[in-house]
Amino acid sequence: MLAGDWKAPRGGRSTPLAAENGVVVEDVETGWVGAVVRVEKAGGIHVVHLEDRRGRTKAFPLGPGFHVDGRPVTLTKPEAANSARLAEARQAASRTASGSRTVQGVKAKVASASRIFVEGTHDAELVEKVWGHDLRVEGVVVEPLDGVDDLEAAIRDFAPGSGRRMGVLVDHLVPGTKETRVVEAASRLQPYAPHVLIVGHPYVDVWQSVRPQRLGMDAWPVIPHGTSWKHGICAHLGWPHDTQADIARAWKQILGTVRSYADLEPSLLGRVEELIDFVTAP
Repeated sequence: MLAGDWKAPRGGRSTPLAAENGVVVEDVETGWVGAVVRVEKAGGIHVVHLEDRRGRTKAFPLGPGFHVDGRPVTLTKPEAANSARLAEARQAASRTASGSRTVQGVKAKVASASRIFVEGTHDAELVEKVWGHDLRVEGVVVEPLDGVDDLEAAIRDFAPGSGRRMGVLVDHLVPGTKETRVVEAASRLQPYAPHVLIVGHPYVDVWQSVRPQRLGMDAWPVIPHGTSWKHGICAHLGWPHDTQADIARAWKQILGTVRSYADLEPSLLGRVEELIDFVTAP
């Protein structure tokens, strides 16, 4: 039981990372997220200047106390960390965005009979970005439902059964919502119920499952009733939101900040992993 690095901190040991221009890090103490713009010596110590998405710049002492993708790092002068950067790159390449070990030399399987269904295109794109490698290895396809208002009809159309399981991820599945009532009824639908697993996350939209710090916010804003949630978010961020094309571009910007599972909220991570386990079980 004492084998391995059992004294390592819960978040893992800090690894060196060159403070090169463009590297995005988070200061653990303040939560400041920004890209490295320069490293200089000031007052006898080396400092790194981080620029956030609004163009504001703040200086921090070069060294430990930073996170990248949820992992602790020690920022070093760029010219001193070439070998450390290479080692880090090799380690990252051995892991998928979901945190699982990359399976080398294995082609994607032919799609299995089982499927995972999500509410919309944005949900499907997020799942693909983080779990795509895992799903291709298992031969699992993710399909959008375009909402869950008629979830029972979707289940009948798919006709799940032995060897043909159906997993469904639902947005805003919290007590008292219409989604909860829809899911409760659909979960009892016979003869399909034993072969269907419906789970959900508490967020109004899958956008909200992305950690707000990735967008330079402490928390997602509360949008007043009567205002479209996505339009309200775009307005808060100062992004165009008059057309559907504007909303699509906004999602691409948000999705672009997601590099791995560490950029998503645990409430979504657990539900997707649960669905993958369900549809891939023997």
